[in-house]
Amino acid sequence: MAPCSRESDRKRLEAASRSRRAAGPWMPAIVAALASLASPAAQPAAVGRVVLIVVDGLRPDQVTPEVMPRLHALGLRGMVFDAHHSVFPTVTRVNAPSFATGSYPESHGVLGNAIYAPSVFPAKAVNTASHEELLAMDRAEGGLLTSVTLGTTLRGSGRRLAVFSAGSSGSAMLLGYPLVDTIVVNPDLVSPDALRPSVMSAAGPPPKDSVPNVPRNTWIVDAFRALGASTLDADVTAFWFADPDESAHSKGLSDPITRDALTAVDTQIGRVEDTLRERGRLDGTTILVTSDHGFSTHTGELRLPEAVAPFAEPLPDGSPDIVVTEGAINFRRPPTATRVRALVEALQARPEVGAIFTAAERAGSARGAAPGTLAFDVARWQHRRSGAILVSANWTDAANASGVRGTSTLGGVAGHGTSSPYDIHNTLIAAGPGVRGAVHSGVPTANVDIAPTVLALLGLPVPSSMTGRIVRELLTSGPAPPQIAVERRVETVESTNGRYRLTAHLSVAAGSTYLDRAEVTRPPAR
Repeated sequence: MAPCSRESDRKRLEAASRSRRAAGPWMPAIVAALASLASPAAQPAAVGRVVLIVVDGLRPDQVTPEVMPRLHALGLRGMVFDAHHSVFPTVTRVNAPSFATGSYPESHGVLGNAIYAPSVFPAKAVNTASHEELLAMDRAEGGLLTSVTLGTTLRGSGRRLAVFSAGSSGSAMLLGYPLVDTIVVNPDLVSPDALRPSVMSAAGPPPKDSVPNVPRNTWIVDAFRALGASTLDADVTAFWFADPDESAHSKGLSDPITRDALTAVDTQIGRVEDTLRERGRLDGTTILVTSDHGFSTHTGELRLPEAVAPFAEPLPDGSPDIVVTEGAINFRRPPTATRVRALVEALQARPEVGAIFTAAERAGSARGAAPGTLAFDVARWQHRRSGAILVSANWTDAANASGVRGTSTLGGVAGHGTSSPYDIHNTLIAAGPGVRGAVHSGVPTANVDIAPTVLALLGLPVPSSMTGRIVRELLTSGPAPPQIAVERRVETVESTNGRYRLTAHLSVAAGSTYLDRAEVTRPPAR
């Protein structure tokens, strides 16, 4: 597969980062900009706007007229994408920067909810839920995201991005990175800091996480409504609602609390839409509603750190030379190919282990260097921060007690992160000016396609580092979905002993390749 980032964009990002550090204190300029933008007289001529709403963990089959009537109605008058894809690994803080950069982890460099960055913590992971730890990584590495962001692109065109997030401060920061280029309103992070008093006065004290997370989801919409022109005139406003993810993780997909959480989020989506209508903005605003990933019921069998621990060797200080960060296995010193292969073979023998990825055996190959593994490139995960091995839990099509299909061998009640179609397949619904109406599309799309599509909707150029495609079939001026050819591809690898067979199913549309699922079969001994 072709590399996703170009050297010119990398240099541009690094130069911008150096420029921001050299510029010294920038807060007075931001405060002045906010003051001028709040004044109607300072506004440019009306232009189209985009509202992006991310509903954390929303499966497409949860959008029903009974549970989510406002979102369902939005889909009826707009466009519903039936083959939308999360970015793998299918976790929140991989997909937040994918929304922000229009690119995969191979470009933006956030490889999981936890990342191994030895420049920050030599023996443990960076917790990407914490904006403090992300800021520490930003300082230590001279930049957090290694691809140009939507916020930076908008600012360079005289536009701006405002983020209202009820999720973690880390996901809010990743969606709005770099903070100097955006407005971010989150219960645990407000940027620029000069905006904090206005936010607290408008929305009240920020609530803590809860199940369901209604208070935080309500709080961000309260802030959006109360802050007035200084936010409503953003060219792109992004919302991040923290349910159903928070509720489904602890209660499960079928629990009444999760159902209530979905309806409560739907109410907040309606409040956003009603606010735009009340203030005469709805007719000029395109609304995109998506999710960061799908969801599965968990069976709690895979314990990757324990499985890997016997293969760790002590460093001179006595600490182990392997750090496991979610599904990534990171060596603190370069491992031999023999050592990686032995660890892979042990994992392949465990039924709770699903897809395994390693570096490509050669450039352009879908096969990993370790027999029976797929190349990182299939998952778009090859980055200088990548570990030696990437492991996904196994999954099935089985239904839970309430008939909701999709299980995986991770711990806890329910969650995501695997190569299962139930985790990869997520939601995208669009409505507004220039968007096709009353249409379902089966053409593959992904979270990486949203940023370039947003820029196209605003009539702005798309940076070459955004390797997601413009979803032209969304536009009334673009081709109708049936006019876009979709190719299906399969890549299969097998372990040396033939007891582990891994197959990746991929779709190709409009020049973009999408990972639909990766599944494992374990044939009986020959």
